[in-house]
Amino acid sequence: MPDALDATPYDALLLLSFGGPEGPDDVVPFLENVTRGRGIPKERLKEVGQHYFLFGGVSPINDQNRALLDALRKDFADHGLDLPVHWGNRNWAPYLTDTLRDMVRDGRRRILVLATSAYASYSGCRQYRENLADALAALEAEGLELPKIDKLRHYFNHPGFVEPMIDGVLEALAGLPEDVRDGAHIAFTTHSIPTAAADTSGPVAGHGDGGAYVRQHLDVAELIADAVRERTGVDHPWQLVYQSRSGAPHIPWLEPDICDHLEERHAAGAPAVVMAPIGFVSDHMEVLYDLDTEARAKAGELGLPVRRSATVGADPRFAAAVRDLILERAAAERGRQVSPCALGALGASHDVCPVGCCPARAPRPAAAGADSPYA
Repeated sequence: MPDALDATPYDALLLLSFGGPEGPDDVVPFLENVTRGRGIPKERLKEVGQHYFLFGGVSPINDQNRALLDALRKDFADHGLDLPVHWGNRNWAPYLTDTLRDMVRDGRRRILVLATSAYASYSGCRQYRENLADALAALEAEGLELPKIDKLRHYFNHPGFVEPMIDGVLEALAGLPEDVRDGAHIAFTTHSIPTAAADTSGPVAGHGDGGAYVRQHLDVAELIADAVRERTGVDHPWQLVYQSRSGAPHIPWLEPDICDHLEERHAAGAPAVVMAPIGFVSDHMEVLYDLDTEARAKAGELGLPVRRSATVGADPRFAAAVRDLILERAAAERGRQVSPCALGALGASHDVCPVGCCPARAPRPAAAGADSPYA
């Protein structure tokens, strides 16, 4: 195999995702998994799960992960990269611990992890690392030999992630009526998180004022807005906004919410809005419900034309980006000099999460970082 396609020392890739229900009977058990330890009554979970029931109790995320698995396997095969791809979830089958157990029994000893979250935050990075530590602890208790696990760096500014989103925004703009297209505002959306979690996202040196979470999203939004201007000749106003807030109302979360933003843009005379969900890898439930259902309903009330751009999903360019990230990390592990591929002002993210990066409120062991107990 040519060195350029050499994944050693790694012998497997693990796609690690959130998971979602695949039928009405799964919804409450799934939400119990998501909220475990918070003491939320089952009746409340049934209320929370209503947006799943609107779609037959099925979250699209698992099928989207299956599509991504197919895209990764095809890309690897087409380019001669001999690396098996496995899949495990945090909150629903296939569960992470079960997948990792199967991988260990198959002899996998050096595993790279691709999380379906592109940005730095506790819920988008460290919590997955905590899940990995929990899974390793379970396997250790079973007497299994533990693999060494590394996590691929944040890929928010990799061209293979950014370019499909640029095309998505261009397509959404083209779908607007011609008389409102050039004046359309772009609302770049991502998941709202508590401001305290945002402020401590990323390495300690960058904590404060939204931390890495906000800076990374703003960098991507600017990249897309600049590309749209270059390709259309139109400078569309834009703003980073948030969606999918949950939790106690007295805790400050990142704002403005997308529905509030639509009201503000309409009041300010915006003729149309494109909603661009740059914070999400695929069109899962929070995109289908919070944007395609709630936000579209709000726009309808206002008489405001809106379009929603596509997420990256299983785009072949994203699959190629994953291959690039794997080969980059593998070469670095072999002691080779590498030039990480990244767009924008922030450069490539760290390979290994440093101590104090995206801390939890209550410290827990986390694998695949500088503070991992499973080095």
